[in-house]
Amino acid sequence: MNIRNTIIIGSGPAGWTAALYTARANLNPLIFEGTAPNLPGGQLMLTSEIENFPGFPNGIKGPSLMQLFKKQAINFGTEVKSDNVLDLDLSTKPFTVTSETGEMVKARSIILATGTKHKLLNLSGETELLKRGAGVSVCATCDGAFYKNLRVIVVGGGDTAMEEAQFLTRFARSVVLVHRKNKFKASQILIDRIVKNPKITIKFEEEIQKLLIENQKLIGVCLKQNTIMADGLFIAIGHTPNNQLILNQLKLDSDGYVLTCEKSSKTSIDGVFACGDIQDSNYRQAITAAGSGCQAAMDCERFIANL
Repeated sequence: MNIRNTIIIGSGPAGWTAALYTARANLNPLIFEGTAPNLPGGQLMLTSEIENFPGFPNGIKGPSLMQLFKKQAINFGTEVKSDNVLDLDLSTKPFTVTSETGEMVKARSIILATGTKHKLLNLSGETELLKRGAGVSVCATCDGAFYKNLRVIVVGGGDTAMEEAQFLTRFARSVVLVHRKNKFKASQILIDRIVKNPKITIKFEEEIQKLLIENQKLIGVCLKQNTIMADGLFIAIGHTPNNQLILNQLKLDSDGYVLTCEKSSKTSIDGVFACGDIQDSNYRQAITAAGSGCQAAMDCERFIANL
């Protein structure tokens, strides 16, 4: 069986950047970009307009940016398989990757760029509005500026929800923070800031039961007890790392993110590298993911050179 130098699993900013750098280093990388129900291109495929990625002063749509990433990686020699990885065996070297179509490929190194999934409310119309940027978002840093002087809702009760709500007050006219329990689980310092902010209204023991949509845009939400009219809904109820392939194989933190050695992309297994959101529970931005993809590629190149 032909043994590849490196296989990259995942096709968000981290995966494509790792592919670009390993291709330019003549490692002939193979990337499994995934297919439905997974999301080829990562979470940016759910982002309508991106204004904070350097080099695009007029902004760019998420899917368009990912197509450019992909095209550049392919131009330098990356081989792409539009298939999901079913199994990853890290117990013996070379490592073995098995796809859903039954193909088995061996590799001297693996770069994990499988990312995370945003937890959603699973309401009718939610995913469609999210994809079109028509009133539903999962990232205040990405989309907050689009809601200047408008009314927004944030749902969640953890640190992320507090930070999103606080951030949105820079732009929005008003912010309603909806939480299904009677108290927040966020750190007290963040709660104190929320409580003191005059732009923020808190609704405890409430749940969003229905999205109100008009002309294919969000106009409000139905709660258990009343209805709130709003221009935007920001969902901040957490993330789930896509770690199914490496459970009980790599060291993970308490939340399921891959643990990497300080200032590197190296994992607990020599020859396995992780980049992007699968190892970053803090920043979760396209630019930081791309940077970590570069880091993983350079670590991988040095590893292969030393074999």
